[in-house]
Amino acid sequence: MQRRLTRQINIGNVPVGGNAPISVQSMTNTDTRDVLATVDQIKQLALAGCELIRVAVPDSAAADALRPITEQSPVPIIADIHFDYKLALQAVANGVDGLRLNPGNIGDAGRVREVVKAAAERCIPIRIGVNAGSLDKVILEKYGGVTAQGLVESALEHVKILEELHFNDIKISLKCFDIPLMMEAYRLMAAKVDYPLHIGVTEAGTPWAGTIRSAVGIGALLAQGIGDTIRVSLTGDPVEEVRAGFEILKSLDLRQRGPVIISCPTCGRTEIDLIKIAEEVEKRIRDIKEPIKVAVMGCVVNGPGEARQADIGIAGGKEAGLLFKRGEIVRKIPEANLVEELVREIELMLKQDS
Repeated sequence: MQRRLTRQINIGNVPVGGNAPISVQSMTNTDTRDVLATVDQIKQLALAGCELIRVAVPDSAAADALRPITEQSPVPIIADIHFDYKLALQAVANGVDGLRLNPGNIGDAGRVREVVKAAAERCIPIRIGVNAGSLDKVILEKYGGVTAQGLVESALEHVKILEELHFNDIKISLKCFDIPLMMEAYRLMAAKVDYPLHIGVTEAGTPWAGTIRSAVGIGALLAQGIGDTIRVSLTGDPVEEVRAGFEILKSLDLRQRGPVIISCPTCGRTEIDLIKIAEEVEKRIRDIKEPIKVAVMGCVVNGPGEARQADIGIAGGKEAGLLFKRGEIVRKIPEANLVEELVREIELMLKQDS
């Protein structure tokens, strides 16, 4: 896997592009004007590992709320702006670390120049975000509907506006629900510019289906070396977006954060309640930040081998399981105690390694 080399920008203290780790981001779904609720959700997202957080700025009251929000946020905040350049100026003045706006949609050249000047003075990057659902009518008519070429052309029109103002602190997104279309658009864009790319499948759906769609679309691009920051867009708790994002990165060995659980699908050889055990182990260790491989296996065919290769794990037998630690058998544990003893051994291992 050869990662595409892009220019690096910095959103607050988080580098994006270049050789920086691929960052995971999300967006709050609270009313931004409700500072307490928004800050609380930001802190939950940060605890899950979220590195960049975007908030909606629909009006002046939301823009004013950005001051206390940015002051209390443990991670950089990006303001999501549409159409009103004054909201962008307010957001910049109130301490945001990034803007998501399309310069062609916020007014005449003078207004764009004003926003760009304010962003440049504070070293605030701008993300140009083009979505299949909001393409300009001219582009739709030119290409006969939504196409990858149309998405790229639309984005490049916005890029040109910023470049003509000598502003290059840019990242780009080209989001679609249609995965083949989204992938083609990103590949085309990657061949044209060296700006960092924010990738994702927009409106991906509910957590179950949306995670699968996102893993396919985001994962396929990342496997081709395309992508500098990701957002999994799910209809639900945004914390789940962060967890899904890291799982995608871990599956490609691009980031290591938190546990990886290796568990079998079960079959007629299984003689312990492996599904219940695996679900409980996953729940109990989900907030661990350190990278650790944990095997939860059901029988003697593949169980011992997988458990030996993991940092720690169990291989099930008849109403019991063998505990493996760093490739060695430690002891036999009754089924009723497997979860508790495995979790305790994981905590002990992490404590000893720290």
